[in-house]
Amino acid sequence: MSIKKEVFLNPTAAPENAHAHASIAALKTHFPGCFDKHGALLPDKLAEALQSAGIPASREFYSLNWLGKSYARVLSQVPPHTLLAEDSAYNAKAENAASQNLLIQGDNLEVLKHLKNAYRGAVKMIYIDPPYNTGSDGFVYHDDRKFTPEQLAELGGMELDEARRVLAFTAKKSNSHSAWLTFMYPRLYVARELLREDGVIFISIDDNEQAQLKLLCDEVFGEENFLSLICWEKRFTRSNNSKTFASLVESVICYRKTGALDVIREPRNEKANSTFDNPDNDPRGVWTSVSYVNPATKEQRPNLHYSLRNPNTNEDVIHPTHAWKYEFLAYKKHVEEERLYWGRSGENKYPRLKLFLSELGDGMVPVNLWGRESTGTTDEASKLLQEVMGAKVFDFPKPIGLIARALNMSVKSGDLVLDFFAGSGTTAHAVMQLNAKDGGQRRYICVQWAEATDAKSEARKAGYQTIFDITQARIEKAAAKIRAEHPQYQGDLGVKIFKTVPDFRALDEAAFDPGKADLPLFTDATLDDDKRHTLLTTWRAHDGQALTDAVAPLDLAGYPAHWCGTHLYLLHGGFNSQALKALMERLDGDATFTPERIVFYGAAMESAMQKELAQAVDTYANKKSLNIAVLARY
Repeated sequence: MSIKKEVFLNPTAAPENAHAHASIAALKTHFPGCFDKHGALLPDKLAEALQSAGIPASREFYSLNWLGKSYARVLSQVPPHTLLAEDSAYNAKAENAASQNLLIQGDNLEVLKHLKNAYRGAVKMIYIDPPYNTGSDGFVYHDDRKFTPEQLAELGGMELDEARRVLAFTAKKSNSHSAWLTFMYPRLYVARELLREDGVIFISIDDNEQAQLKLLCDEVFGEENFLSLICWEKRFTRSNNSKTFASLVESVICYRKTGALDVIREPRNEKANSTFDNPDNDPRGVWTSVSYVNPATKEQRPNLHYSLRNPNTNEDVIHPTHAWKYEFLAYKKHVEEERLYWGRSGENKYPRLKLFLSELGDGMVPVNLWGRESTGTTDEASKLLQEVMGAKVFDFPKPIGLIARALNMSVKSGDLVLDFFAGSGTTAHAVMQLNAKDGGQRRYICVQWAEATDAKSEARKAGYQTIFDITQARIEKAAAKIRAEHPQYQGDLGVKIFKTVPDFRALDEAAFDPGKADLPLFTDATLDDDKRHTLLTTWRAHDGQALTDAVAPLDLAGYPAHWCGTHLYLLHGGFNSQALKALMERLDGDATFTPERIVFYGAAMESAMQKELAQAVDTYANKKSLNIAVLARY
């Protein structure tokens, strides 16, 4: 008989890093001689083994350090200390019931951790617009986790004095570079786990933290996965209020998760296609041309300096100072394929190489300069938001065109997009609008903290108490606008809402002993329906099930169980022998009922019944070759 017992969501538990454990296991498999008998890594031996395999190893490296980095690493690993609740009434509305879009209220680090198992490796693109730490944007570091210096020292592997300094630093609500990095590191670290192997992240930032963010992303995503530092023209009129430089641009930093994303393209547009023509009526269609002359001189590239033949004049052509762009064999192929263009009448002194539109594939190589013509400006974004919302409820929203440009080069129909600094809801609006335009089925997850609006702001006057209220209203109003503008579109314009809530269970950690048969750790052994549903929602996400997955009620001789994916959840009190018998009969008689795990709320099931359940599952001679685990959660 075996029941695994788990105290769920213990915020001071030692960090668990599945990715690190898997990496260590891989190292032990391939380099067993690089560990001592206690399992400790021997870095010198590992470096020697790598060098013998032709992989250079260096003891010198560049590192970004700041006060709070150890704490940031702890925050990236410790479990969430909240539960995840569903707005069931809202989600049951006709327009939302079948939606695959999500809007989640809560601290985004907590939310990302709740999503980590269910959406690991599922997100194709992340776009975020985090606080810029300008000194006037309201950013201060605030963390409501409660660690003692001793706990933090143990969890972070730091000296007790450093732990005290870190806790003092986090308590004073700083807006320093260190505070900002401590805030961003765990969020980016967990977000990376949600990205697909071919996933990509775009981060808007201004000059205050751009340099720090680049170094931080090098550490989180790997320097080899840096794609671009994009310069976005956010406005085109200078501000005469500035005493020095007026800022007309911002940066968008772009990283991929891994080398699985090796090609990225933007869709072709009318302007790009307008450069193609067919002046010689080539049967291969419209084309453009590029110079055959190399910027390098003939002395720099002597292998690319040779004689060409002009077929119109039969003259040999040699460039007096520069080389050609292509080797001689490539030139011969270009001649055979009639790709060299010497002008309508052969009047060009040097040839140009034809590039046919039909051969250019799915798009254009992206550039790192995004002008306002293709993306819009903050002023245009403000005007659109005011039009949609009926009031000026948000300062400096991002334009839809900016997000759409990122979407168009990285996201296909059916892909999932994440924005965990949702703000005014531009990302959700952009995804819905793009779907309506091309009939796609892109999905989004937006996360926004219920930050209070200023008491004197236009947003508060319009009835929006929090930024989350603005995000939700923008999504709803944008959906209505899109329905009106695209009446034929039948895609997903709904959204499901969830939020993080305090853990309502009274955990007596000192009394927990996994060896005890009876663990009445919670004074409230019976839950109301809302709390029970919140536990179910939190546990389902933890067990790897998407928040939009269906949950089927399962009647076990009058006992209400919940069936989702490969998990059966027993959360109600009153589970008895009749319910257990019905469960075993369902296992025998229902070919579609194939649970891998039975999870029950330990505080709601008597210890004798727990033993009976575990024994029945252990001794069950099932017909389906099932290996069912039984897990008690508290």
